[in-house]
Amino acid sequence: MKSKKMVISAAVLGMVLTGSAGVYAGSNLEQIKAYLNNGLKIELNGSAYTLVDGNGAKQAPITYKGSTYLPVRSIADALNVPVTYDAGSNKVTIGSSSSTGGGGTDSNVYTGQRPKYLPADFPIPKDAKIKETVENNRDNKKSVYFVYETKNGLDSLGVSYKAYFQTKELTDTSEDVNSNSLTMVGKKGDDLAVTITGAPDRDKEGYYEITVVWSGK
Repeated sequence: MKSKKMVISAAVLGMVLTGSAGVYAGSNLEQIKAYLNNGLKIELNGSAYTLVDGNGAKQAPITYKGSTYLPVRSIADALNVPVTYDAGSNKVTIGSSSSTGGGGTDSNVYTGQRPKYLPADFPIPKDAKIKETVENNRDNKKSVYFVYETKNGLDSLGVSYKAYFQTKELTDTSEDVNSNSLTMVGKKGDDLAVTITGAPDRDKEGYYEITVVWSGK
């Protein structure tokens, strides 16, 4: 299975959620003048890709003040990254949510047995098969080492884990992600440290092997 790699034939400087107009509080809306950029071509894994909403209707990028914006949900679906909108809190969540309560279950979220000390908000792909786990809890600090295999491409996994790093406000980060390798390191003082590496599985064609080292209080 090819990893998902997005190639965009114009400078894309941001993303904007579409399809949710009308659910925002009126006081938070600001009227602007923007343009539907129907001429922007998008490729996914070397093939032409059409942006669509949840109902399959075609969507177009928006150009505003020299920047081009893509709809979050369309891009998240293309990269197999979960995205949810909470109307109550008026919040968009990309990747796994940091909250474990309420709101239902996302179809892209792993539902199998997780490592005991791994927080519920750490992203694991739905199709993941955990091959090895080593855990420790010493001096009030938990550590987890585990390896899993997945058909999810390294590019899409990188997007998901980058969102996790941002949610956790990790500093001292280092990221090197492409279709053939993934290396991500992040740290937040002495409270949290994460290292993620990945590469094509040598023993299983079409799969990727991901190694995670997580430690935190």
